[in-house]
Amino acid sequence: MVNLKESPVNGTLIWYYYICKREVWFISHGIEPAQEAEELSIGRLIHEEFYLHEKKELLIDNKIKVDLIKGRKLIGEIKKSSRYLKSATMQLAFYLLYLEEVKGLKLKGILFIPEERKRIEINLTKELRKELYRAVKEIEEIVKRDKVPELKKTPYCSKCAYRELCWS
Repeated sequence: MVNLKESPVNGTLIWYYYICKREVWFISHGIEPAQEAEELSIGRLIHEEFYLHEKKELLIDNKIKVDLIKGRKLIGEIKKSSRYLKSATMQLAFYLLYLEEVKGLKLKGILFIPEERKRIEINLTKELRKELYRAVKEIEEIVKRDKVPELKKTPYCSKCAYRELCWS
């Protein structure tokens, strides 16, 4: 079992783990992506413009930043598109797992993809828990490394905020 409260793993590292292991290493070693990258700017704009009447962006224990809180039983994560659906699903599932195991809150989650008019319910299943525990352990190993993981081209590289760092 993993101790989520003591682990260095947070929601951002979970998100990047499912996209690129190098990004996990960069973020965990304080190497931030280019903040002017188009993908990051669009994401910030979507967060500002949609769901104006909901409580937004609650940082909990410096581990998870919940995008939306609806009532007392539902949290939401806002994403620009479903292109990163696996990462988004796992990030929200990590939030649900953290809130349950560390805070004693059993909540439901919804991914909101406003530009595609999608709402996807995320339930913390036995399979998701198992995968998250495995991912947390691997992320902890990546964070401990002295060197960045090996370069591996993925479908996400073309729009990555780290592309110049990796491919120059």
